[in-house]
Amino acid sequence: MPDLSLTRAVLVLNANFEPINVCSTRRAINLILSGKAQLIMNGRGELKSVNRSFPAPSVIRLEAMVRRPRLRVRLTKREVLRRDNFTCQYCGQRTSVLTIDHVIPRRLGGTHSWENLVAACPACNHRKGGRTLEQSQMRLLASPCEPPSSASYLFGRHLSDNLEWGQFINGW
Repeated sequence: MPDLSLTRAVLVLNANFEPINVCSTRRAINLILSGKAQLIMNGRGELKSVNRSFPAPSVIRLEAMVRRPRLRVRLTKREVLRRDNFTCQYCGQRTSVLTIDHVIPRRLGGTHSWENLVAACPACNHRKGGRTLEQSQMRLLASPCEPPSSASYLFGRHLSDNLEWGQFINGW
């Protein structure tokens, strides 16, 4: 029996079928009932109230085109770890306990940017300390860069629970 929770993720498509957001089932039903969106895919059965039943949407499409600037991946610790595949960029160890390291330390003029932040295990981060790569005689496995702002990267973490989204996300 499918999970009919009102908090499950629903993919929101723009009028041109471009993925733009993920919202809850409750929000998606409100958008459909107010006429602002239409149901594209119902792979989750029905939600029943006292006197009505509603399809439980998994993908909806907005009726009007929403103009938005291109989405960019926000610079957060979670996104840096995700970009680096939860792997220390110095020794290659995959662990659940990772820290964020500035490749060029802030005290030496390093910035807080995608190109200067990497995931590091506590041992490597401590070994490197507040020194540069040359001073600490350490090397990076891959040079850091901003992750792509493609729909598959932005919404891909929801794909394991929502396989029906693949046709909408992978096309963009």
